[in-house]
Amino acid sequence: MRRWFDDLPKYADDSSWWPNGTTRCRPEVFLFWLGLPLTIMAYFGLSAFLVLFKGLNQTNMNDYFAFGVWIVVDLAVIALGAGAFFTSFLNYIIGKTELKPIVNAAVLIGFICYTGAILMLGIDIGQPIRGWFGFWHANVHSMLTEVMFCITTYAIVLCIELLPSVLDNRRIGKVPEFGTFSHNLHTIMIVFAAAGTFLSFFHQGSLGGMFGVLYARPFAYRGHLGIWPMTFFLFVMSAIAAGPSFTTMVVMITEKITGKRLTSHKVKMLMGKISGWLLLVYMVCKSVDTLYWAFIYLPSKGLSVGQMYQAPYGSWLVWAELGLFGWLPAILLLTPRVRESYGLLFLAMLLNCIGVTLNRFIFTIQSLALPVMPFEKFFSYLPTWQEWGVASLVLGHGLLIFMLAYRYLPIFPQEPELNQR
Repeated sequence: MRRWFDDLPKYADDSSWWPNGTTRCRPEVFLFWLGLPLTIMAYFGLSAFLVLFKGLNQTNMNDYFAFGVWIVVDLAVIALGAGAFFTSFLNYIIGKTELKPIVNAAVLIGFICYTGAILMLGIDIGQPIRGWFGFWHANVHSMLTEVMFCITTYAIVLCIELLPSVLDNRRIGKVPEFGTFSHNLHTIMIVFAAAGTFLSFFHQGSLGGMFGVLYARPFAYRGHLGIWPMTFFLFVMSAIAAGPSFTTMVVMITEKITGKRLTSHKVKMLMGKISGWLLLVYMVCKSVDTLYWAFIYLPSKGLSVGQMYQAPYGSWLVWAELGLFGWLPAILLLTPRVRESYGLLFLAMLLNCIGVTLNRFIFTIQSLALPVMPFEKFFSYLPTWQEWGVASLVLGHGLLIFMLAYRYLPIFPQEPELNQR
């Protein structure tokens, strides 16, 4: 029986570049599927062109919504990409060597998330050519300055952490100098893991702390623990709870698409257990914070919870964030039978990732939608197709890099062993 791709033109064989002991699809099939991320990138390119050359009138952002879907996606992918620093921290610093088979994938996914977020912010600032101003003319009183420095520096750290996988490519590794350099990088990787942990802790926290110090925004403002508002710590905890889940989900999706086992289920179960315990701690703290905010802080300012939730951002968001996408996945991930099931484990991790994304949406959009002056009205926000196009950069950019890395780099060290016939 002839297959649909048998009539496609034949391209040069690239099997000598594949990781040792693995098989990949034919080059023409791979090129065909590369059309998906390239199409998404074309959509992004058109949207970015319109926004940069015609201005923000291409969006539905205004004086009320200075932050839109770009910042929601940016905060979400940075939280989901936290699996990179936390998995490296557990593997290299804590000594949880059972996670070694998934560390490379975590670093790759973190690299995709952070570089995608930085590229998207280049459009958000309106004049990317002046992006260096934030470093040279830093506003030392702004939490966003610290965020900018840490995100950029951590992206460089991720490049260094990913470099050994590139140098371990079957063809590149044959160059003696590259092989030696890669070996030396492996031996000092604990240094970069520690640096990444330090940088990520502070920028994840400061992203939340930025909302927590907005005293004119009663929905977001929080009391302080030391010099930081509670949102500083809540953002860190939610990120490290969701990051390992997102990393594992991407691996599981890749397994289903390729039909290959990339990591053992034991590794996935461990990642699920880690996510579950971290999510449980986060949910306890988040629930206490919400109760204090609702029944002590708001009444002290003459406000009520009902004023904080208005259509379409009603109180259903509380039950969704804390219940369906909070406590439920925490309980599921801590249940051994759930972790043993491939499908249920994926579902629990998906709920976890949706929860952190919903949290970032609520803090970004709902905080701005609520009126804070007597003459203001309640406003809702709906992104334009151009805004979604710019936000799609993360998806197109991520698919493109991940597909190339999976094909040519030894990202999954267990793959040859798990797929022996």
